Amino acid sequence: MTWLALVGLGAVTVLTRGFFLIGDKPLPIPGWLRELLKMAPLAALVAVVAPEVFMTQGEVIATWQDARWPAAVAGAAYYFWRQGILGTIVVGMAVLLTLKLGFGW
Repeated sequence: MTWLALVGLGAVTVLTRGFFLIGDKPLPIPGWLRELLKMAPLAALVAVVAPEVFMTQGEVIATWQDARWPAAVAGAAYYFWRQGILGTIVVGMAVLLTLKLGFGW
C-alpha cells in the first residue's frame, strides 16, 4: 500500500511540474497577473517567517521578553540600512543568540 501511495504521489508531481513543458508556445499571461507573480516570493517568505516571529505553540507571544522580536527588528533595520541578505541574517542571529544565551530570554 505504501508503494502505491509513493508511485501515485510521484506521478502527480511529474504531471503537475511537467504540465508547463508540454505546450509548444508559452501561455499568454496578462500584465496584471505578471505583476502579481513578482510578489509571490515575498508573500511566501512572509507566510513562513511571520508565524515563527509572532507565535509560539499556536498562540500569539504575549511577553516582550522573547528574543525573536528584537532579532527580527534588528535584522529588518540592517536590511533597510545596507540592503544585504547575508548581513541581515548575521545581525538577526547575533541579536537572537545574544538574548537567548546571554540573557536567557
